Amino acid sequence: MDHIDRIPLFRTEAATFEKAVRRAYDRGDPVPQVPSCPGWTVTDLVRHLGGVHRFLAHVLRERLTAPPDPAGLSLPGAPGDADGPDALTDWFGQGARELAELFREVGPDTPVWTWSREQTSGFWLRMQLIELAVHRWDAESATGTPGPLDPAVAVDAVTQSIEVMAPARRTWKQASPGAGERYRFRRTDGPESWTVLFSGDQVLLEPGSPGPVTVEAAGSASDLALFLWRRVPPTTLHVTGDTDLLAHWFTLVPPV
Repeated sequence: MDHIDRIPLFRTEAATFEKAVRRAYDRGDPVPQVPSCPGWTVTDLVRHLGGVHRFLAHVLRERLTAPPDPAGLSLPGAPGDADGPDALTDWFGQGARELAELFREVGPDTPVWTWSREQTSGFWLRMQLIELAVHRWDAESATGTPGPLDPAVAVDAVTQSIEVMAPARRTWKQASPGAGERYRFRRTDGPESWTVLFSGDQVLLEPGSPGPVTVEAAGSASDLALFLWRRVPPTTLHVTGDTDLLAHWFTLVPPV
């Protein structure tokens, strides 16, 4: 999926997130909890995502190639509780629209700081579209049954989780070396499959590999992505092989 294709999807996910938040607030006090984010309410979710969007807008706007010093960083804060939920939801919506416009302006190849080896504006759009889609799912889960991730976003999320998030999380959390565990995640609503080998400190993606694996998990692209983001349990997927090894994924790839 290209940068230009991700921007309208980002806008759509932001609008859908905003609707889910307003629906949650329409229920009145207390503010609903977010089942998939233990300890968080919908308000916490909105403040988190709106703050991230403003932080990244600053990085893009200033073309920062190093992380900003938090001590000197001053960003517009979220409305307080006294301002009411509508003000907070409007604040989120404004930030998301401004960030989408910045992504359009800078394109995919502007050099900027990221936490990844890829130091481009395109990295941030890919990352934030996935995070926004997952948090939209979170927000919807606060009041009912959440809708699945868009198939294109979900496929991107599975690939990104393996190629980018898995190596990063293993480094951040000093995970134990891999011992040759080989996983396959197979999409049942499309042709894609992802075979992943853990070898020492390496996470090796073998796209479409037909070779034997220790465990295979099959499901829709959305369910695969949500499993890797720890939103749905292994029972959501059809698992064959060493079923106990599927939960071991989160030992090899520790959550942040």
